[in-house]
Amino acid sequence: MNDYKMTPGELRATWGLGTVFSLRMLGMFMVLPVLTTYGMALQGASEALIGIAIGIYGLAQAIFQIPFGLLSDRIGRKPLIVGGLAVFVAGSVIAALSHSIWGIILGRALQGSGAIAAAVMALLSDLTREQNRTQSDGVYRRQLWYHLRDCDGIRADRYP
Repeated sequence: MNDYKMTPGELRATWGLGTVFSLRMLGMFMVLPVLTTYGMALQGASEALIGIAIGIYGLAQAIFQIPFGLLSDRIGRKPLIVGGLAVFVAGSVIAALSHSIWGIILGRALQGSGAIAAAVMALLSDLTREQNRTQSDGVYRRQLWYHLRDCDGIRADRYP
């Protein structure tokens, strides 16, 4: 038997976590091309505030990634991932229902605060054998590009 072949449980974990994370990232990245155009029509919008709305996601994620990774070591990976996704969804709803640039900024900050990347990678590492982690990581990361590729095909078809 080949010890480097992924078990059904490892494949399920890799594809499941990869899908969750890539769809989250896809939902976040899909708004970036239209945020500038849409944002200028909002109350109180300026170019600087739209830049803040775009950048606040990454800033919040950078601030919370390490603390949430440490927290996932204490409370467990799954509760932190579920909580992070709930915070992300709350931020998405706030941003979607907002009529001002400040609501968009708040929503994007909440989205970034649901920083789950460290917990997802740690859970993936927990659920795969050491000799399969590189392969699992490759499959996990490739899924984001599959989803982005699909969106790029739609964009390329409509806007040549």
